[in-house]
Amino acid sequence: MRRPLLAAAVLALTVGISSAPLAHSQSNQQKEPPAQEFAPDVPDAIAVPAGEAVQFFVMAKGSQIYTCQAGADGKFAWTLKGPEAELRDRKDKVIGQHFADPTTKLPTWKLKDGSEVSGKAAARVDSLDADSIPWLLVNVVSHAGKGQLTNITTIQRVHTHGGKPGNDDVCDESHKDAETKSGYTADYYFFAPPK
Repeated sequence: MRRPLLAAAVLALTVGISSAPLAHSQSNQQKEPPAQEFAPDVPDAIAVPAGEAVQFFVMAKGSQIYTCQAGADGKFAWTLKGPEAELRDRKDKVIGQHFADPTTKLPTWKLKDGSEVSGKAAARVDSLDADSIPWLLVNVVSHAGKGQLTNITTIQRVHTHGGKPGNDDVCDESHKDAETKSGYTADYYFFAPPK
């Protein structure tokens, strides 16, 4: 009498184990992240205006370029010239470039779809990493072309890593107008009011 019971228990256990991976894989497929982007958690100082929503997000990888310039006090220091970075989507595909506009000198984001925006920093907070450039809230001041950036009004730069001029780079009168590049990565979130 015990053998049929034992056989039934083993059979039930085998069926349960063999069906578990199937159920697990099905539940994983159902838990794919939604297409909608969510705003990053940021300090209030760089929060976007109420009512604006994330339209999309890119990861930037490249350099922050600095030139050695004299300040108003006559002391020389590294001054930001602008970024030079690739913009990548969540699949790590290059979809655009980030640079300083040659005419306005403003930071500019240009996508391969032909759309482009330039902006001015409205607020900043220190990065969580002391050796990294600050997080920013950027107000868009100009648009060009048609595409994903067409309706964008605000940009957040967050999760920065690197980008500050190196301590080994000398900036004094004998190095006036010298340039240095510092590698960085950051996430950029693009916001617009609801349509």
